[in-house]
Amino acid sequence: MKTAITETKENTWPELTLQEWEETYSIVHLWMQVIGKIKLQFAEFTNHWWNITFSLTATGITSGIIPYGSKSFEMEFNFISHELIIKTDDGRTETIKLQSGTVAAFYLEIKEKLQSLGIEINIWTVPVEIDDRLPLDQDHRWRNYNPTHIHHYWKILLQTSKVMKIFRSGFTGKASPVHFFWGSFDIAVTFFSGRPAPEHAGAPNVGKKVMRESYNAELASFGFWGGKGVGEAAFYAYAYPEPDNYKNFAIEPAEANYNETFREFILPYAAIINHKYPEDKILDFYRSAFKAAEELSNWDRSLYKEIQ
Repeated sequence: MKTAITETKENTWPELTLQEWEETYSIVHLWMQVIGKIKLQFAEFTNHWWNITFSLTATGITSGIIPYGSKSFEMEFNFISHELIIKTDDGRTETIKLQSGTVAAFYLEIKEKLQSLGIEINIWTVPVEIDDRLPLDQDHRWRNYNPTHIHHYWKILLQTSKVMKIFRSGFTGKASPVHFFWGSFDIAVTFFSGRPAPEHAGAPNVGKKVMRESYNAELASFGFWGGKGVGEAAFYAYAYPEPDNYKNFAIEPAEANYNETFREFILPYAAIINHKYPEDKILDFYRSAFKAAEELSNWDRSLYKEIQ
């Protein structure tokens, strides 16, 4: 089945090996935690914490509009010019060069740039959703930044978001936007059955109230991450609460498998990049994983109409 997405062009789905780009992955992830925590400080709450997610742009990833009293500002990671660009609603702009260095230095520079724009921040600097709990403002470890590696990751996110939007267009129930989570450093879209879910038991290095709000309704979630955790870049899908026999469902395509540790279906990124129509392979995976949640948890089947 061929989708509405145009055929693959050279470098549309570039290679991305965790071992090669892990250091860049790490520093950008922590930079994004700084920006994400600033957004958390000021943004009004939205269900499932959708108020603090980021969005893709034609040049990178943005925080979106952040309110500050009667003013507003925005922070964008530009992965073409390799700058963090801070813009305010009165036309002022500050930039920070994205380059090798320390997270602590980045945090200090952000704070100074925001102060110059009349914005004061007061965030909890301990990273979330990762095992390394060294506060961001105390992390003086040097890390390398490779512009090519992060540019490739962003290009993959852009292509994945197109696939996700086609996939999402077939669902008529409650669904999240296609958005980027700075805590887990992944892009995702989530469908909801309309039924409540049991209280979530929590997860390591994430506040219990965060997890309980995020998972207070029965859902099926689909995404892509850059490699940490499973050891390789991969597309993923999971259901909460996980239905009986979910892991044994006949998932497609053949390269997909169930990860016992993460309790998720995984499709390695490496399995799609040389395929004639990689977008179709990803769609097959997402649709197959949705079918597993839908059939095993008895969702209302009228909520999803596959887009041909």
